[in-house]
Amino acid sequence: MTEKFVVVLDYGSGNLRSAQRALERVGATVEVTADPRAAASADGLVVPGVGAFEACMTGLRKIAGERIIAERVAAGRPVLGVCVGMQILFARGVEFGVETAGCAQWPGAVTRLDAPVIPHMGWNVVQSGSGSQLFKGLDSSARFYFVHSYAAQHWDGAPEAVLTWATHQVPFLAAVEDGPLSATQFHPEKSGDAGAAVLSNWVEGL
Repeated sequence: MTEKFVVVLDYGSGNLRSAQRALERVGATVEVTADPRAAASADGLVVPGVGAFEACMTGLRKIAGERIIAERVAAGRPVLGVCVGMQILFARGVEFGVETAGCAQWPGAVTRLDAPVIPHMGWNVVQSGSGSQLFKGLDSSARFYFVHSYAAQHWDGAPEAVLTWATHQVPFLAAVEDGPLSATQFHPEKSGDAGAAVLSNWVEGL
């Protein structure tokens, strides 16, 4: 099988090098760059993200990242969002009472988890959706590493999308697989063998 070329989008947010290393470990050739031509031509594009929704969107707009994502999705070319890189795919994020427009690939808002302990930090299991490719070969006891205070807690997008849920006092979306666009709220690059399996499954599908 030909080695897949993956771009990790560098817009000033995210664990870029750890994402690069994790993808290389599962057999991808990886470049960390903001170059739109590389991002457009790659077999797969990974959109990382840590910190605040608003700050991530500010960084993304500086490199026209929403357009890069939108054009890839429209062309059926795979994109994987990770952590806040998942959240910004939704229409908006609400943090500290401030609403920020997202990439609007999916409808709905990312909001604060209604839980006594925030952030949700550490290992948790997920309930993968039927027909999931990302979680292929993993059983229900597999644990993934989360660190977040906000999440998408409702799904108003395509009914055929494969949804994976987790619970931290309240249910939230741990992953979405919607045609060429996939995303995880957890950090696969920090999730040991289970996270490596998710990345391997994604790379295999490119």
